[in-house]
Amino acid sequence: MAMFARPLLAALLLPAFLLSAASAADSKNNPADQLVTLINSNRTASKASTVSDNKGLGCIALQYIKAYEGQCDQVDDKKPMESSFTDTFAPTCGVQATTLSKITGRLVGCQSKYVSPAEAFDILVNDAKGLQILHSKNHTEVGAAVSGTDGGGPYFWCVLFSDGKPTTSFKVDGEVPKTAIHPGCFSGNNDDCMGPTNGAISINAGASRLVAALLFAVACAFAL
Repeated sequence: MAMFARPLLAALLLPAFLLSAASAADSKNNPADQLVTLINSNRTASKASTVSDNKGLGCIALQYIKAYEGQCDQVDDKKPMESSFTDTFAPTCGVQATTLSKITGRLVGCQSKYVSPAEAFDILVNDAKGLQILHSKNHTEVGAAVSGTDGGGPYFWCVLFSDGKPTTSFKVDGEVPKTAIHPGCFSGNNDDCMGPTNGAISINAGASRLVAALLFAVACAFAL
């Protein structure tokens, strides 16, 4: 009887571990997501509404950073051409061009060394203009990104705001292409991301947790 009980117990344990892994896949350790959290906390503290985190817009924010090609001194005076959103950023991210919405605000900063999301927030919102952009009532969604250059500094932070509808704007065809991600972290992607390492390289935590849970469950089955 005990011999039949062991496989049964293993079968019961496996779904439990899979459920645990699935819930863990939603947890993030991503500096871009942390920056969005700070943005929404500051907006609500000033009586403004929160903005939705859109992964398509987040990926576009990462491409916006890459357009500077590591030129930190150009952040204050220059910005990518508007046509880049349709011609380059959207296709690179797998974002449907027909779902692009108006960009209602931009915050871009650059530092020689990697800083925490809280420090990045202070750098991005350091004057009256930054506060005005942050608290604007025209925003409905946001995308944030951080990336280093050539595996190190300088490090760029970018926040793009839009007035689009969160469920229909900046829609991604399937998954964001891997070529659009490395190096860098962007918000809304449900991935853990190692900010200061190798120029901010993203890692898929959900998949690794699921594999670990499966291996552990199988080990338990043989041990019973």
